[in-house]
Amino acid sequence: MTLAVPWKPNALADLSECLDLMTADGTVPGGVIAHGTFDSEPGFLTSGVVAPECGGARPGQDTVYDVASLTKVLATWLLVGTSLMDGFTLDTPVREWQSDISDEAPGGRVTVRQILAHTSGLRADTRLDQYRNRVEPLAELICAEPLIAEPGTGHRYINRGFVLLGLVLAHHRGRRLDELAAEIWQDLGMTNTAYGPVTRSAQVAPTERRLEGGPRLWGMPHDDNAALLGGVAGHAGVFTTPADLAVFAAHLLTSHATDGPLGRWLAHSMRPQAAIEPGLDRGLAWILADEGRVAYHHGFTGTSLYLAPATGRYLAICTNAVYHHQDNRTRLAPLRSLALKAITDAPQGGRPCPAPRSRL
Repeated sequence: MTLAVPWKPNALADLSECLDLMTADGTVPGGVIAHGTFDSEPGFLTSGVVAPECGGARPGQDTVYDVASLTKVLATWLLVGTSLMDGFTLDTPVREWQSDISDEAPGGRVTVRQILAHTSGLRADTRLDQYRNRVEPLAELICAEPLIAEPGTGHRYINRGFVLLGLVLAHHRGRRLDELAAEIWQDLGMTNTAYGPVTRSAQVAPTERRLEGGPRLWGMPHDDNAALLGGVAGHAGVFTTPADLAVFAAHLLTSHATDGPLGRWLAHSMRPQAAIEPGLDRGLAWILADEGRVAYHHGFTGTSLYLAPATGRYLAICTNAVYHHQDNRTRLAPLRSLALKAITDAPQGGRPCPAPRSRL
């Protein structure tokens, strides 16, 4: 096993400054960036406060964040990889794994690989609320909807595919998705990772206020569709800490360096499955950049995870950016772009982030 390439201090300094600027700007109340390599102890860059509701509590490595779509890689992708060891396959139609999906259901012919690659052709809007008071199994209802594209023909980010995949995994393994995930997280040493809801405290980052004057979501999943499923879903619902994300990343990178089972699953998942845009491809769940040398994923609440097996480095960004804003893709773009440049060793150039601006 070769040694990892250490982080450059100036790259970490730029990330720290960018996070500070976004905290001062009001883009985020505060946040934590975990960084490290598979053969070193993690480091943590922190800024701001957890949230005003938490008093003066500062965020740190043990602050609990709703990581939203990072659930797709922390739970569902991970469980697919471990299920491959007991006969689960990527290219079998989901109706073969789920007995309550009829042969006539359009979505039943979609494969696990196509769901992971976001090429399933399932409806792009999640909208589980439309199935309230229906008695049919949810997997059957999802698969009964008309496809919007021929499976395997194009990339569309589709949450409901991961909802379906979570149901399929639970059916195949004969246990609830949260139980399956908790078992493997425990084995990896991720002791503060769980599906929500979680008990609110000053160490749990609140997210959005949905009604003017009402309380914020605090310990409850921010994603409406995950909440409809009791907090346990294949696409969202997981809460974790920067320290546990560092454990997860280091384990994957170590396994990759030693040709372990999860490392082989990561390597397979970093083969391009579909083009997203010039310079970016979709692997299995992960977005691929730097000519396939970097895998990353974002969470809507303001989180991101980056892996670079070639150098053994990782970065994890934890913020509760939806505390102030819903338009996180734009507002978090400078920090996420800087993180991607840092992990690929691309030249930074210029100011790391825009100057602070008014939240109003």
